Amino acid sequence: MSRAALVTGGGSGIGMVIAARLAADGWGVCVAGRREQPLRASGHAWVAGDVGLPADAERIVGKAVAALGGLDLLVCNAGISRPGTVLEQTPEGWDELIRTNLTGVFLTCRAALPHLLERRGSIVTIGSAAGRRASTESAAYCTSKAGLAMLTQCLAIDHGPQGVRANCVAPGWVRTDMADHEMDLRAQAAGTTREQAYAEAMRNVPLRRASSAEEVAGLVSWLAGPEAASVTGTVIAVDGGADIVDTASLAASG
Repeated sequence: MSRAALVTGGGSGIGMVIAARLAADGWGVCVAGRREQPLRASGHAWVAGDVGLPADAERIVGKAVAALGGLDLLVCNAGISRPGTVLEQTPEGWDELIRTNLTGVFLTCRAALPHLLERRGSIVTIGSAAGRRASTESAAYCTSKAGLAMLTQCLAIDHGPQGVRANCVAPGWVRTDMADHEMDLRAQAAGTTREQAYAEAMRNVPLRRASSAEEVAGLVSWLAGPEAASVTGTVIAVDGGADIVDTASLAASG
């Protein structure tokens, strides 16, 4: 029986690379997202929908199970970003972001759990370094990712006795089209290049570089596999060591 995985937000960026890695490792993969075109081009089974809507979340999981013959792994990767401080963020923007980044995970897990329980499967959520450390002008995004980490740990506690594991991967900067766009904006403001903008952003990161989507996908694959059979409830940073740096001390010594 082939192992079966559903990857939300699987049509582009990190989710697309995760789906490709799982397929290369022998998983049957279904990708979900809001845009049909990249899903069609993925080469995997696919279903279009919005995980933040209860009916869509149920439909996405149902179609994935029908296409794959069951479900062993749910990768919750779908997410959006809406910058702004609390004063700047609109209630509509807040609601949209929380609905996608946090409520969408709740809804998808709720729909998938009966199938995962049946096959003693696992859940991997894709959080963010922004859920572990506050970032400027990111009130809604940071809050959603912090909540996602706690939701993942609650899943681990509640469903571990039934054989389902849940872990959260928390990337820092990852070189994707979205990150490249952000660095291009920073470079334009500073009169530099994209690579110089990356170098400045990574200035205090021990490895001095952004991570790759393939590195994130490799960790997801490991967490989903038998080698991680005793790993649950973790929030694992993939950030080049940024999480351990005391930036206040660096500023004082600089």
